[in-house]
Amino acid sequence: MPAPNAYRSAMPLTVEQIVEETRDWPEELLVRLMDRLEERLHSIDPKLESAWNDEAHRRLDELQTGQVKGIPGDEVSARIRQIVGR
Repeated sequence: MPAPNAYRSAMPLTVEQIVEETRDWPEELLVRLMDRLEERLHSIDPKLESAWNDEAHRRLDELQTGQVKGIPGDEVSARIRQIVGR
């Protein structure tokens, strides 16, 4: 007799089946599953990630050295409300 999971490889699980299968899993195992799914959904080209990291460091350096001045969050929020008409 085949193992209970042997039939599953032929037909993928539905989202509802996955939710039901994981309903009683411990939180730690759910977190591991979520991390793996997030990695798959948000995988970034290493070159692109490196470029963004370089840009973030450049901008942080500009702020820290005073080359540029930050805009207070409440001012940014006010500008956004003005743009969207709220």
